[in-house]
Order: sequence, then C-alpha cells, then structure tokens
Amino acid sequence: MERVLKHKFPVGTRVLFTASNVARPAASGSYEIIRLLPTEGDDCQYRIKSSTEAFERVAKESQLAQS
Repeated sequence: MERVLKHKFPVGTRVLFTASNVARPAASGSYEIIRLLPTEGDDCQYRIKSSTEAFERVAKESQLAQS
C-alpha cells in the first residue's frame, strides 16, 4: 500500500529556503509558498517565490524551515 505524504506548509506561508550545493545560487531571506506540487520520492515539493527574485523556484520540503 502506498503511503500518502501530506505537505507541512500551506500556500501563503513564509519559509526559509536552504539551497543544496548542486543547485544554482539562491537569494537569501524568506520565500513564500506559491503552490503545492506532487511529491518526489519521500519529499513533498513546493513552488516558492522570493521578493528579491523575478522568478519562482521548486523546493523540496527538506530544504524549507518555518520562517
């Protein structure tokens, strides 16, 4: 039986993003959860946006912390 993962952060939540070493450099500061995305493996995914960047990013829940 497949386990269903539940997203920890709802849309509109402010979070802190920690980029992995292999990812492109990310702006420091807080991000806003824009959209909940399907899970990838054992990690929920989100679309996030920083007010200091003109684009959105995709982040795994393990890269996010409550702001």
